[in-house]
Amino acid sequence: MALGEFDLIARYFARATPQAVLGPGDDCALVQPAAGMDLALTTDLLVEGTHFLPGTDPHDLGWKTLAVNLSDLAAMGARPRWALLALCLPAAEEAWLAAFAGGFHACAREFGVDLIGGDTTRGPLNLCVTAIGEVPAGQALRRSGAKAGDDIWISGQPGLAALGLTHLQGGLELPPRWQARCIERLQAPRPRVRLGQALRPLAHAAIDISDGLLADLGHIARASKLQAQVILDQLPLLPEGVDRAAAMDALLSGGDDYELCFTAPSRQRLALGCIAADLDLPLWRIGRMVAAKPLGDVLLMDADGRVIPHERQGYEHFVN
Repeated sequence: MALGEFDLIARYFARATPQAVLGPGDDCALVQPAAGMDLALTTDLLVEGTHFLPGTDPHDLGWKTLAVNLSDLAAMGARPRWALLALCLPAAEEAWLAAFAGGFHACAREFGVDLIGGDTTRGPLNLCVTAIGEVPAGQALRRSGAKAGDDIWISGQPGLAALGLTHLQGGLELPPRWQARCIERLQAPRPRVRLGQALRPLAHAAIDISDGLLADLGHIARASKLQAQVILDQLPLLPEGVDRAAAMDALLSGGDDYELCFTAPSRQRLALGCIAADLDLPLWRIGRMVAAKPLGDVLLMDADGRVIPHERQGYEHFVN
């Protein structure tokens, strides 16, 4: 017998929701934010063939579907609390659903998220999550908060996900020791939730890297009405044994890493070093924000202050 919509939801997605006043089963879920907290809300749509390759492992896809939304919450210093999931499925294949739900719920458990509702329908494979978090009132990190003189920082090792995608598409053969790592970064990214919350008292602005380092840093530069200067020699180390030009392009313009890029005053360097050690997560100081024209630009520079041309900024829907 075919699996119906409500059986599908009950079997694969219904879970206890201890953080909600009312979870799935009614026309709306009900949530109660803690006193003194602002709600942070974000939504992302993942479309097969655009955001993930056909045939992607469904467990990884379940994880990633939630993780990319939690990365947005992390960029604002928010604690994840609740999520809504909308699925457009070509068919109710139970093995696929079990694996997808397993990955989704694994991510939800790790980051303390209740799945409180959503919707399902038949059609081309599309996955949409709305994630809701909390941040102390007035303390959310915004793109517009950067100050002239701030250091620019990036977490982790951006560029690996883009290298993994290029490898899977046949555009680059990665050395065996990098293949699994790059593909894992593409298909099962780690949202930097703990880092985002630790940055609240230290950073002035933050963003997660989904469309490319230069492109996403540009959002901070434009919102803050400053210029971002990225110093080539201060960028994270490139993966050894990988074509240098491809690795540099992936680092600067590749997306899907979901690392955090943020700005902070120089007096916070020691505190940020302590956070990096505590989280066992590299933090790289890659440049500075300046009050120079053209405002809103991101410049790649050498150690002597000369601008290095780099045409490809990152991914943009309806352009790329």
